[in-house]
Amino acid sequence: MKNKMRILYIDLQNSGISGDMFLAALLELVPESNKIVNQLEELKNVLPGVSKLEIKLIKTEITGIQVNKLKIEIKETKDHRTATILQKSLTDFLVKSQISDSAKDYANKVLNSLILAESEVHGELTKNIHLHELSSVDTLIDIIGVATALDKFNAFNDNDLRIFCSKIPLGSGTINTKHGILAIPAPATLKILEKSNLVTCGGPIESELTTPTGAALLAHLEPQILQHLPDMKILKTNYSTGQKIFENFPNVLRLFYGEDKKSDFSNLSHSLQKYVEQVAILETDVDDISGEILGNFISTIENEEILDVQIFSSITKKNRPGHIIKVLCYPEYTFNIIEKIITELGTLGVRFNISNRVCINRRIERKSIDINEKTFEINYKVSFIESEKGMEIINIKPEYEDLKKISEETGMTVKKIQLLVNSKIKQIYENF
Repeated sequence: MKNKMRILYIDLQNSGISGDMFLAALLELVPESNKIVNQLEELKNVLPGVSKLEIKLIKTEITGIQVNKLKIEIKETKDHRTATILQKSLTDFLVKSQISDSAKDYANKVLNSLILAESEVHGELTKNIHLHELSSVDTLIDIIGVATALDKFNAFNDNDLRIFCSKIPLGSGTINTKHGILAIPAPATLKILEKSNLVTCGGPIESELTTPTGAALLAHLEPQILQHLPDMKILKTNYSTGQKIFENFPNVLRLFYGEDKKSDFSNLSHSLQKYVEQVAILETDVDDISGEILGNFISTIENEEILDVQIFSSITKKNRPGHIIKVLCYPEYTFNIIEKIITELGTLGVRFNISNRVCINRRIERKSIDINEKTFEINYKVSFIESEKGMEIINIKPEYEDLKKISEETGMTVKKIQLLVNSKIKQIYENF
């Protein structure tokens, strides 16, 4: 019997992410959510300066939908704390916690990345940094709460769980901080994003949609980025919101939990897994286009953000000769390319779908090669895979334009030059 692959999809397209928003969504996904909330209130006993801490998971309505929201009441005397104090408070709390070592490690990594980001932004040693916006007890609430909820969900020790996430809206405009007015996204948020594999986008409104804590919590989960839901059987959908209310933006985070058969996914431990990316495949049929128009179309489309273009001969209805136009591009360029296809070819419709592909590493190298006592510079493309075994060369291909130029200067055929160049390049990589 095939195992069921569990799937968690985090949809941030209409929210961005903050720590309390993420926690509010996760709490409804796990049993004993009230117990988790009660445990979080004990933070007042390990963080100096906190006299009152009450946390409630409540329901509120946004655009007619019931969503989760954290209501937190805090009384604290300190307006900022050092990194050392926050780290000690987190350690003291986790020592008494019943969560797994993996969850504790996650919580520590999230806090450390926040502290490091602030340190890099301000150019100070970590131990000397004073955390203003991040120093409140709610930062620890978010980190410990998310780590605990994910642990209850068995997110850290289950090889049959796959976490996906949409692109992350960052917002735009400015934000008031202890250091003055800063551009959005905040510098600390950017530092965290720089070290992650998360995919972001600006806007769509003028406000901070992704906070440093939200970015850190997500970055250390290392989700696979998908702009749309993967194929899955949806078992549960959760909604949450943060503390901000916007007039024309829902600010609602959605969690989709479901399952699919593990066999529908690639082997998670395979070295090619990290090379999976999404591409858009665009197709249209034309039966009244001249060869000159098709040639001009190829020349025009090659200047766009495409990965490849192909034209196939075909027979259409009524036995008319025609052509199938196929263009490959990244999903974000889909509609720009479709518009170009329509305007250039006059077609009435273009089919498209988003598909996964494995695309391995490649890089361009340059080498000086002597041919007939003359030195030529030639570029060549090396494609390779990196795995636990090291670097595996898949293919080495000299650039055709360079081969052609050498052919014109020497009078030798391109084919012969290609053989000579390949033999010389091969010597460089014979140990791989």
